[in-house]
Amino acid sequence: MNQSSSVAELARSLRDEVTRYPVGERLPSSRALVDRYKVSPVTVSRALALLAAEGLVVTRPGAGAYRAAPVDVDGQRGDTSWQEVSLSAEPAADQVPRTVDATGLLATLRPPGPGVIGLHSGYLPPALQPERALSAALARAGRRPDAWQLPPLEGVAELRSWFARDIAGPGGPRTPGEVLVTAGGQSAITTALRALAPPGAPVLVESPTYPGLLAVARASGLRPVPVPADADGVRADLLADAFRATGARLFVCQPLFQNPTGAVLADDRRAAVLAAAREAGAFIVEDDYARRLAHEDAGPLPPTLASEDPDGVVVHLCSLTKVTSPNLRVGAIAARGPVLERLRAVQVVDSFFVPRPLQEAALELVGAPAWPRHLRAVAAELRARRTALLTALGGELPHLAPAQVPRGGFHLWLRLPPGTDEAAVTAAAQRAGVAVAPGRAYFAAEPPAAHLRLSLATAAGTAELVEGVRRLSAACPPP
Repeated sequence: MNQSSSVAELARSLRDEVTRYPVGERLPSSRALVDRYKVSPVTVSRALALLAAEGLVVTRPGAGAYRAAPVDVDGQRGDTSWQEVSLSAEPAADQVPRTVDATGLLATLRPPGPGVIGLHSGYLPPALQPERALSAALARAGRRPDAWQLPPLEGVAELRSWFARDIAGPGGPRTPGEVLVTAGGQSAITTALRALAPPGAPVLVESPTYPGLLAVARASGLRPVPVPADADGVRADLLADAFRATGARLFVCQPLFQNPTGAVLADDRRAAVLAAAREAGAFIVEDDYARRLAHEDAGPLPPTLASEDPDGVVVHLCSLTKVTSPNLRVGAIAARGPVLERLRAVQVVDSFFVPRPLQEAALELVGAPAWPRHLRAVAAELRARRTALLTALGGELPHLAPAQVPRGGFHLWLRLPPGTDEAAVTAAAQRAGVAVAPGRAYFAAEPPAAHLRLSLATAAGTAELVEGVRRLSAACPPP
C-alpha cells in the first residue's frame, strides 16, 4: 500500500474516533497511534494534519491533538447571489467575450475514481515516473550553492543552455540567451498567447487540437480559428488561406505527435507552413510537447521547426513534465528577436520566475546517468502499451480502430459511428468502470464527427489497458 492510501485510511479511522471525544479532549499520542495502527510517524502526522485542515482537531505543538469545537458552517455562509450579476457582465460591443472554461482540461486531469480504469489522462503512471531519480535530484539540488536564493528571472543559466542545445538539434545553434525557463508547458502556452496576440485577435489552431490551448485562448479574449489537419499534419494550403481570410498573426501547432491525433507534420509541408507564416507576417508557436515521448519504434525524429527558422518566425515551447512527473513543472520558451523581451515581460508579470530549487532539480535530473535510461524505458513501455491497446481494440471494438497509429505521444484518436452521442458514451463508460475523454473539447468549432481520445499512459499496465477496452465495449454502440 502506498503512503497516500495509508494516510487516507488512517484519517478515515480517526474521523470516526474523534466524534466520540468531548470537545477539547486530547486524542491518543502520536506514538500510541503508530503502535495501534501499525503505520509510520509520518503517516500519523499527515493524517492529523488532514483532520486539522477539516476543522475536526486542533494540534498544539508539544502537547498533541485535541477535539475541535464544531463549526457552524451554515452560520458562516453569506449571500453570494450577487456574483451571478457581476460575473455575467457583458463585454463592450467591440470586444470578444472572454470565456473561462476548463471543462476540456478537467476531463483529463480529474482522478478516475475508485475502481475506474483511467484511459483519459496525459501523464505517466507512478510506476513509469523516475521517482527515485527525481528524489535524488531534488536532494542534490537543495544542497547546491544559492539553491534557495532568487534565480535569474529568465531561468538558471545551465538549464537554459541545456534546453538551447536540445531545441537546436542538428539544424543549428541556439544560444541560452534565446531561452526562457517556464513553469511547464501550459504556462509556456499562456505566456506565448498573451505576448503574441492582443485581446480580440484571431489565432489559428489545428483542428482538432489540444483543449488546454483553446481554454487559454478563450480566457485571454482571443478567437481560435480552426485549420483542418489530416494524417500529415495541418493542411498548408488551408493555413495560407486562413491567414489571408482572418488577418491572423499567430498560428499554434504541434508538428510532432499531435494531440489528439498523433500526426507528424509531413516533410513536404514544413517549408510551406513556414512560408505561409512569413508571407502573413505572423508567428508560429511550435508546441513540441512530445519529443521525449517517442515510442521505441519511432525511428529518427524530424528536427524542430525552430531549428529551420533563422528569422524568428517560430516561437518554440517544450517541457519536461510529460516524461517525468506532473509535479516537475519545468519547461522552456525559445525565441529570436524583439519578441523575446515581450515574452520575458509577460512571464515576469504573470509569475515572476520558476522556483530555483525546481530548476536545479531538473538540471540535476537531465544530467544524471539515470536520465537516458529513463527515456529508453519510457519509449519501450509506450510501444508495448500502444500494441496492447490496439490489439484490444481490434478484438473488442474493431469498428473503432484509429485511422492513424501514432509512434509517439500518449493518445489514440477514435472516430465514433455517425449519430453517436459522445457525451452519452463517455458517461456510460464511466458507469462501466473506465474513464475516457470525449472529443468535443478538441475542436474550436463544430466537430465533423463524434470522437473519443484514449490514453495509453494512465493505466497501471497493459493488463489494465486490455480490461479498460473490454469495459468500454459495453458502452459503445455497434457500427
